[in-house]
Amino acid sequence: MKFTRMLTTKLTSFWLMSLAAVAFVFILSAVMSFVQLTYKFQQQKVAGLETMLVEHYQHRPDWELEAWLPPMLLAYNAVDFRLSRNGEVLLAYQGNLSTQNAVIYDHVLEPKSGLHMLLTLPQPFEHFTFSWYETFILLIGIFAVIALVRFGYLWFSQQLDGIEELALRSRLILQGKHEEALATPGKGKPRLINRALTKLLEELQDAQKERGRFDKFIRSNTFLDAETHIGNRLFLTNRLDALSHNQSMLAHGVIYLLEMDDLDLLQQSQGETAARELLNSTVSAISLLLQSQANSIFARRSHNQFAIVVPQISLIEADQLASKLLKICLSQPLPEVDNRDNFFHLGCAYFTAGDNATQLIEEADMALRAAQLQGNSNWFMYDKGAIDEEFAKGSVRWRSFLENALVQKRFYPFSQPIIDSDGNEHHKEIFTRARDNQGALIRATLFIPMANKCGLMPQIERQIIERVLLLLSNETSVEGANLPTNKKSAPQRYSINLSLDSLMSRAFSQWLKTTLLEYRHLTSRLIFEVSEDIVIQHQQKLLPKLDMIRKMGARLCVDHVGEQVVGTYYIRECHFDLIKLHRSIVRHIHMRPENQLFIRSLIGGLYRTEVQVCAEGVEVFEEWQTLQILGVSAAQGMYFSEPIEAK
Repeated sequence: MKFTRMLTTKLTSFWLMSLAAVAFVFILSAVMSFVQLTYKFQQQKVAGLETMLVEHYQHRPDWELEAWLPPMLLAYNAVDFRLSRNGEVLLAYQGNLSTQNAVIYDHVLEPKSGLHMLLTLPQPFEHFTFSWYETFILLIGIFAVIALVRFGYLWFSQQLDGIEELALRSRLILQGKHEEALATPGKGKPRLINRALTKLLEELQDAQKERGRFDKFIRSNTFLDAETHIGNRLFLTNRLDALSHNQSMLAHGVIYLLEMDDLDLLQQSQGETAARELLNSTVSAISLLLQSQANSIFARRSHNQFAIVVPQISLIEADQLASKLLKICLSQPLPEVDNRDNFFHLGCAYFTAGDNATQLIEEADMALRAAQLQGNSNWFMYDKGAIDEEFAKGSVRWRSFLENALVQKRFYPFSQPIIDSDGNEHHKEIFTRARDNQGALIRATLFIPMANKCGLMPQIERQIIERVLLLLSNETSVEGANLPTNKKSAPQRYSINLSLDSLMSRAFSQWLKTTLLEYRHLTSRLIFEVSEDIVIQHQQKLLPKLDMIRKMGARLCVDHVGEQVVGTYYIRECHFDLIKLHRSIVRHIHMRPENQLFIRSLIGGLYRTEVQVCAEGVEVFEEWQTLQILGVSAAQGMYFSEPIEAK
């Protein structure tokens, strides 16, 4: 680890410098002491020689210097010696040693008699040499120091590795990567701190999950029926508002009203248990059937009436689905009651884009009454005689149209700005439109369901991504060439929707990875959006795909948040950067305190994270004002701008 190596190197260097300084002081002191002692010892020997000479001169006039003085001078390693009296040389000695740095002692021994001595000696330590024993002791000391330093380095490294692991976990916590910090406890030291961090992270994870369960509890009590656990009347109203604009439906589809006429009589005669079992079994079977219908709505309008809305379905498929729904109802184990054959009734109303949403409920209710008048369990379709001709195309014709549009590259990106709370453009969301041979635009609500059925969504989204990257490349070159540095605006960012088929396609994932690597200088300006229901149903399979996109440098967004009653813990687990509230939550938010409660709870659960909350489908100023008060950071919708073709 870089920090550990750096800190260990610094501590070891400081330790070595300290040891070297101490050793230098000791060696310097020893050398100085050795030099001083040898000089002092030599001086003592010279002083002793002088004393002997004076004593001999005073007590033995005959001297006899030649007998005893030369051997002594030889023992002194004298280079030269001269003893004189009043200028007369009494004894001269020349040694067999030569030296360049000699020490000369020129002393007057007896001032009265004029006795004078001139002695030349070599430096006291000039002929000193290390013996093998001394060399061996020195080497042992050096090796001991090296071993001690090595041991200290390893000990420091071991201790600092634990500190580094604590620092790594702390860095992950500060970055908001709590799951990763919990998954790598390591062997951090002090271990007490490491265990404390693990315990706090576990409690934080439990608290976050509990917060997610609490959010789901709030939404469940607000939008779900307590008995059947499907949507309630408020849930149905929100979803119908999301499918309409100014009371005009945005797409085609069908609405069913299912009524159990004698449910009250069944409850009175057979008891609440039998009625509840019939309700639960019927609801479960219908929910299982509706799983194959994308974006379908199933809600309870009253005690014995249910509403089913299936958007983007043809009239023929609506008839087939009505037959299946009635068949499921009739297959339920109905207790012995009067009029068993006249218990279930289904009213259907097919709608197209532009139909009035309020009138739609009335038409379905009229169809329900017509089914009840037939005298037995049956279904009835309200016929307005207005079927979307474009959607009436056969599957073969749609596949041919889509394939030709792909070959001729007739899918075009339309962009709608997302405005932040300061009134600035946060980014633009890309919507896909197609053109037919006459140049007319085909609505996405028409061709996307057919593209999903034909398995062509990966090719369509690939073409859109290529167009967006080309658009970003052109914008980058224009900005760099025309604008001065101090006047350049923030780089434009685009968000692109990805379908389940594209994310689950290995070929598309590999192409996307290669493309993002090729345009890595532009990936930071891309945001990929995934629908909430897709993430909830396929979270484990999508995690590697989403992680790859995030590591490539692009950002992640989950949209349609609030469309389904689910927990929000997946936002942290999938590391989304943005979330977009579904238009059913945003519509008339200023008049719906229950939706405001959901948004407050959602934003509160994302406290201390960098996740931004956006809203889609804002149509009036009051909605945007309320969203800003609640803490929503950005929004998009007709209030700001309509989607325009991106060029």
